[in-house]
Amino acid sequence: MALLIKNGRVIDPASGTDRVSDVLIEEGRIAGVAPDLSPAGAEIFDASGMIVAPGFIDMHVHLREPGFEHAETIESGSRAAAAGGFTSICSMPNTKPVNDSATVTSYIVETARRRAAVNVFPIGAITKGSAGEELAAIGAMKAAGAVAISDDGRPVMNSRVMRRAMEFARSYGVPVIDHCEDLNLSAGGDMHEGSLSVRWGLRGIPSASEDIMVARDLVLAELTGAPFHVAHISTQNAMAMVAFARQKGLPVTCEATPHHFSLTDAHMPAYDSNYKMKPPLRGGCDRSAVVEGIAAGTVTAIATDHAPHAGSEKMQEFERCPFGIIGLETALALSLEELVLPGKITLNRMVELFTTGPESVLHLGRGTLSPGSPADVTIFATDFDWTYDVNQSLSRSRNSPFDGRHFRGGPVATVVNGGIVWQRS
Repeated sequence: MALLIKNGRVIDPASGTDRVSDVLIEEGRIAGVAPDLSPAGAEIFDASGMIVAPGFIDMHVHLREPGFEHAETIESGSRAAAAGGFTSICSMPNTKPVNDSATVTSYIVETARRRAAVNVFPIGAITKGSAGEELAAIGAMKAAGAVAISDDGRPVMNSRVMRRAMEFARSYGVPVIDHCEDLNLSAGGDMHEGSLSVRWGLRGIPSASEDIMVARDLVLAELTGAPFHVAHISTQNAMAMVAFARQKGLPVTCEATPHHFSLTDAHMPAYDSNYKMKPPLRGGCDRSAVVEGIAAGTVTAIATDHAPHAGSEKMQEFERCPFGIIGLETALALSLEELVLPGKITLNRMVELFTTGPESVLHLGRGTLSPGSPADVTIFATDFDWTYDVNQSLSRSRNSPFDGRHFRGGPVATVVNGGIVWQRS
């Protein structure tokens, strides 16, 4: 059945569109964007007063399947993504087994085809087992559906291996995504190194552990010419280095997470494991640098780093519990509240960060409402109040620092391949 989205403010950065219009969807494709469309027999969705945008893309999600289905599955994570307004998500390879072969990549692709509410694009590992020693089968994983390579939370410490990975990535036309952390500097750390870590008697993770690895990877990106992407950037020095590299014309991009532009370590209740993440929540200067990088165009995408953990894992002593928080269902609302409503960026810029930004890195063939493109659409509004209740989350996990937070604005409906897969009740 055809779907007609009526009277919404259509914002499509890919085509420069920003006007009240209708969007017609037929056979899973965008059939037209124009005022006053009236095809016979189409299902009508009245988007009056709402924003209609290309389907949002989250390029950094942990779906945990295979291996850790007690925390999340491809099905549950995709449902949470739909509830957050995302139509496409990219799954990191730190599963069990690690996604370091075409076999695991194919499993994720096929499972997502059968069970996922949204599009799922796997990211393959850089090295076998993400052990940092021997390159994974990059070409075979790409052929099976991988759209990038990353060892994510286990960054490649060996510079020679990272150089070779970048050379292979360039030849295969896939970006290298790195969780930039010098593991020797951060070893044993639980939160940002600063006055609070000292006061609470917790081992700190210095900003320098991120800065050093960003610097190394930028040098290697210049050496190899490979497309390089900094995951969840969190420090002012790292942001300055990425900005300099982009000014030089290097194929370098970066992403920022909602929690890093919304929170600092000063917001943390003492020893609350729902605020434990990597990179950790930094200081106020770092948070300001992330926001400024978003506003200045240094940041290419907003990504959630959705990292579910079962309650039995998170409800341990702060030093023992794992890093990570869930974030799919709060990302859009936080972006509106922290960036758009205070006037730090425009609504168009925010939509760009969720659509053409990640698309420019990953080349998924998504992120636009141009006629003929896949009918992935995110519909959201800025004029309603709601409260996030983590116990109502569609994720299998509950590890969020935003439980009980009041928001103004958020997703209203999510359309994937022409069908409404989620709608706010």
